[in-house]
Amino acid sequence: MRRTARIFAAAAALMAIVLGPGPAWAAPTPIPGPDGSVSAPARTQISFVSLPGGRTGTANEHESRTAMSIVKLYLAEHVVRHGDPEDRGAAVEMIRASDDVIADRLSSKYPGAIEATISEFGLVDTYGSGYWGTATTSTYDMVTYLETKIRTDPGSPVLAAMASAHELSADGYPQNFGTSLLPGVIGTKWGWTDDHSSAHASASFGSDFVVAASTYGSAGQLSADVAAAFADEPAAPRAITPLCTPSVPPLCTVGIQGFVSG
Repeated sequence: MRRTARIFAAAAALMAIVLGPGPAWAAPTPIPGPDGSVSAPARTQISFVSLPGGRTGTANEHESRTAMSIVKLYLAEHVVRHGDPEDRGAAVEMIRASDDVIADRLSSKYPGAIEATISEFGLVDTYGSGYWGTATTSTYDMVTYLETKIRTDPGSPVLAAMASAHELSADGYPQNFGTSLLPGVIGTKWGWTDDHSSAHASASFGSDFVVAASTYGSAGQLSADVAAAFADEPAAPRAITPLCTPSVPPLCTVGIQGFVSG
């Protein structure tokens, strides 16, 4: 109980980084294909939102694919807002560590959580299955969810958890691939299949953009497809109020009592 309370307090404190003033990082620039959609192999889907402004994606961005651990975002969304106090810190750690054991427990305790998030956020390609590990979603829905959170609830512990993710997941898998490698990314949630090869996904946000990608293949393949879909140079910065400063948690210790480092 004490441990989860400390985790939750730390996550809330880390979101001072999101709410504080600082220079905006420029959003990456998607490379359009001949039809105007983002260019990527058919095995990969990508969706991108520039804040405030345009939205684009691959032609297949609405395909509902295995959600893997990305669906933990939708589960955590419900728990941190509507769950029992003792479960909220666990939901934050579930995101930071992509912890399946926590996900099993929370989805069992809150069986309608994912479906509630689907309905609330208008996720058009996401389907619950009675078990979080077999739910499906699309990159279109991933960015819809994150864009809505950044616009309406930038202090969310879910975003804080993404911004303070562990280098290794609870099962020891590296959390360092896909959209997290794009310049300006501040927070990411990753997903992968149990065999570590069949499929991978990631969803990220920066100070002025949201991006998600999913592929049938390895983490390296996802990273390569994402890198090839964006220009080497980011778009010119826009004069907007930034959502985040370019700092890396847990270095931020500004102004919120109860911060726990590490």
